[in-house]
Amino acid sequence: MKAKEMRDMEESELVKRVNDLRRDVFGMRFSNALGELEDTAGLGRARRDLARALTVARERTLTIGREQRN
Repeated sequence: MKAKEMRDMEESELVKRVNDLRRDVFGMRFSNALGELEDTAGLGRARRDLARALTVARERTLTIGREQRN
């Protein structure tokens, strides 16, 4: 999912997406450690998606903080 699509999400949807991605990354890391993960490149994609979602969430936090100061 692209950052633009994540920026268009509601706050609750973004939080749910972050939680789902964290759960996916954990599951993939666990499967990879056990040698059960077949698509190891998927782990990198999931980590990048999580980072993208966390970046969008942080941008929103900073924007809210800036608005409150003014």
